[in-house]
Amino acid sequence: MTIPAETLNNLWQVYYYIALFSTILFVLKLLLFNLFGGGSEVFADFNMEIDTDPSFNFFSVQSILAFFMGFGWTGYAGLKQIGFSHLMSFGMALAVGFLFMAVTALLLFSIKKLEKNIKKDRTTALEHIGKAYTNFEPNGSGQVEIEINGQLSVANATNTTDEEIKAFDFVKAVKVTDDMIYIEKVSNNKEK
Repeated sequence: MTIPAETLNNLWQVYYYIALFSTILFVLKLLLFNLFGGGSEVFADFNMEIDTDPSFNFFSVQSILAFFMGFGWTGYAGLKQIGFSHLMSFGMALAVGFLFMAVTALLLFSIKKLEKNIKKDRTTALEHIGKAYTNFEPNGSGQVEIEINGQLSVANATNTTDEEIKAFDFVKAVKVTDDMIYIEKVSNNKEK
């Protein structure tokens, strides 16, 4: 069965407009992702909680746009530029579209895995020496710079003694409850 020339002319135009429209949208989404941090894009595509493993979401907005972009440009090139038959162009367009979709979904999945937030376990600061980040009144609150989960962090803390602790004085974490670090000044202002 042969497709009339007029219909074939219309088919490459359909591929062309699908490709053009999806490419423009794909590029706009990438620009918005880069300009505004992409938080909404990634969360809209994956819709996940912070503490769970990211699931592979094949059908995101970005991957569907990638499908139509690959589908359209391959179909257009097959019909208009290379001169393939309609059936062969359509088959190649589908294959390339699904390839674009899979690669885009895989990239978004990889990006989401990099964004994983780790909750810091403040109990790892117990018995560590750090520095007062702010001044502490006797039995008052402030912030300390201390090692938590093997990383130097600034955290809220409470002075457990009746003496004032000045900023940059060495302190020791003596107790941790409800994510609050309780500290006392290290004697002679020297790190033990």
